Amino acid sequence: MTYPEALSGDQFARLLSYAVVQQVRAGDVVFRPGDPAYDLVLIESGRIVIVAPAADGEPEAVVAAYGPGGFLGELNLLTGQSTDLTARVTQAGRIHRISPAALRRLLSDDPAVADVLLGAFLARRARRPGRHVEIVGYPASADTIALRMFVARRGVPHVWLDADSVAGRVLMRATPLAALDLPAVITPDRVLRRVDAVQLAEALGLPIRRSPAQPADLTVIGSGPAGLAAAVYGASEGLRTLVLEAGRVGGQATTIARLGDRFSGREFISQAAGQAERLGVRLAGSREATGLDATGQYLRIELADGAAIDTRAVVVATGLRYRTPGIPRWADFHGIGIHYAASECEARAYRGMPVTVVGASDAAGRAALFLAGHDSPVILATSARLSDTGMSAYLRDRIGAHPRITVMAATEVTGLFGGASLEEVGLTGSQGGGTSRRACRGLFCFLGADPRTSWRHGLSVDRGGFIRTGAPRDESAASPVWAALGREPLPFETSVPAVFAAGDVRHGSGKSVAVAVGEGTIAARSAQTAIGFAV
Repeated sequence: MTYPEALSGDQFARLLSYAVVQQVRAGDVVFRPGDPAYDLVLIESGRIVIVAPAADGEPEAVVAAYGPGGFLGELNLLTGQSTDLTARVTQAGRIHRISPAALRRLLSDDPAVADVLLGAFLARRARRPGRHVEIVGYPASADTIALRMFVARRGVPHVWLDADSVAGRVLMRATPLAALDLPAVITPDRVLRRVDAVQLAEALGLPIRRSPAQPADLTVIGSGPAGLAAAVYGASEGLRTLVLEAGRVGGQATTIARLGDRFSGREFISQAAGQAERLGVRLAGSREATGLDATGQYLRIELADGAAIDTRAVVVATGLRYRTPGIPRWADFHGIGIHYAASECEARAYRGMPVTVVGASDAAGRAALFLAGHDSPVILATSARLSDTGMSAYLRDRIGAHPRITVMAATEVTGLFGGASLEEVGLTGSQGGGTSRRACRGLFCFLGADPRTSWRHGLSVDRGGFIRTGAPRDESAASPVWAALGREPLPFETSVPAVFAAGDVRHGSGKSVAVAVGEGTIAARSAQTAIGFAV
């Protein structure tokens, strides 16, 4: 479908009630680069040109020109981003300006005109040079966060639209997109649904970074707090440092509402990742480690895409994988109804809506209280009576006294119901209590987690799969290895020399962001020492 560059007389008239009139003279600037916001401009008479700023000694370039019936604007109008173009009057006339707030009302009040405007905005962006994309999704979705961080790191010009905003809903209607299609990316020539970073890189022709030609000094597997701390320390000490990440940068730390008084988890990870890159760390996203070979001159990390990384030392900081109940449609609602943490983002998104928290840990109890504190009616479904679980007495007392929390003991979630989003859950009593369906817009799962150690690594682990570090229990079995090196295991060193573990994946870790950062730093310092021994 093609979209007009000028409005019909009827469409123009329908917009005037939202606008403020202004007389303009030749040479007037309607908006310019750096303006914090700008208006949708309707041209009743006169002429306005859109120009791109001069660069590298070249003159300004005319992007477009509009006369009577024309309108000025691009997707930036809907996202609140500043423009990088200048609108200059070349022929005096009369214009009508619609402010961003009035534009949002217009988009809600008049869907037909909204679709015309949005279609034109998308078409205009598609004609501009560059690999620009539009991302639409839910802000609390891990997949959406991963996409936004990917395009930011790779410098891809992009616009981000919250699917729950007025602009996001208009875009989804015009494209069209459903909630189950998110996150979605609109490129100049296609719409990518349920897209990840690898698929987007392929669609845009971005090169997937291959293995370095020479061995790395330090390779960190995982980019959570422990991994990024290890990378920052290693790079600051002059080590050639590489970070491999199979999923989203930051891991579960991005879901934490607040770390101390200053940062959310997402802000903390963003700052740490930025510091790592400024120090020269190579952050290789969508690179999954599948094996570790310690038999050669260097440690070799095998990757899922068939490539391999040679390195002198490794820090494993792969974190945890959340446990989920095996019920139908879990994947359908993941990230758009199902969550593994209750941060400020989720609390705002579900304010006043019914939610369900599953689990009997202290984390589940804190989540129930946090969500109830944001006016949500909360069902807390536990595997046993709260008094028989490991939840602290303090939390049990607060939960029991809270008017918006209903505890359903000995109860499991056995069904998920809804269309584009989660609407109800099925709850079944484990002691013959029958099944009931309850309204639920957000399901928060706290069933525990397992270490991400299923890949082939050959490291000593405990019965839960967590990696052992430090002096091994059976000194006699390991002594030949360390005797040959002439040293004892270093702090956080695993059963394989020069391979270290830090953070949640490590046996005995404190399982907190602060502890993970400390462990990552110590592990990298030990890796530096191990490299010194190996020289």
